[in-house]
Amino acid sequence: MAAVLLETRNLHRHFGGIHAVRDVSLRLRAGAIMAVIGPNGAGKTTLFNLIAGTIPPHGGDVFFRSKTITARKPHAVARLGIARTFQTTKLFPHMTVLENIMVGRHPRTRSGFLAGMLCLPRTIREDSETFARARALLEDFGLSARKGDMAGNLPFGLQRRLEITRALATDPVLLLLDEPAAGLNIYETHELAELILRIRDRGVTCLVVEHDMALVMDISDEVIVLNEGRKVAEGTPRDIQRNPEVIRIYLGDSHA
Repeated sequence: MAAVLLETRNLHRHFGGIHAVRDVSLRLRAGAIMAVIGPNGAGKTTLFNLIAGTIPPHGGDVFFRSKTITARKPHAVARLGIARTFQTTKLFPHMTVLENIMVGRHPRTRSGFLAGMLCLPRTIREDSETFARARALLEDFGLSARKGDMAGNLPFGLQRRLEITRALATDPVLLLLDEPAAGLNIYETHELAELILRIRDRGVTCLVVEHDMALVMDISDEVIVLNEGRKVAEGTPRDIQRNPEVIRIYLGDSHA
């Protein structure tokens, strides 16, 4: 059985009197796809933000590769091998597709501003490696033909693909996908499912927040359900489909 890659223990975060995440624990094994589902306001994105270091927890811990990363800054988390996307795409719209991917390589470079100004050999070598890696990713994920286009001019589905590809430019071990199917049509969602499975097959573990239940059931090895900040269920997709508490949350008491 694969080792546990990511673990949260009793994570808690409140905003004033609102408890967005309450004592949430999970264990994600390397090579798996885990989905986090729940109604709006369940605490799904807050959980992502706690893992990625965007906000600190008020209680509990986050472990990555058995070492605590609780409250580390986002750039430090990224360097450890955790990348993420967002509910709304956060591209650089006035930069080209290729340039957006090259920006994603930043956590894997070491040359600073002064080294860049002096054009030191190390900087030249890193720039060349960054360019080559970016072009390879664009080729792998079907964006090579659009490499010179401004990111803001891409159709929305391709903007989603670009954001995911830019996250992969950091060479992550774990990829956090926050509602990647939001705004996509049925055909684009099908392509997204294939993309996520390809990413998993490349050795990248995925944690996915998603509302599209068909997508969740198609790609997930395990599903966790949040409601009002608490974990109320976990199991295989089939287990979750049959869980009375999950049915009650989504359909109401009359269907339980």
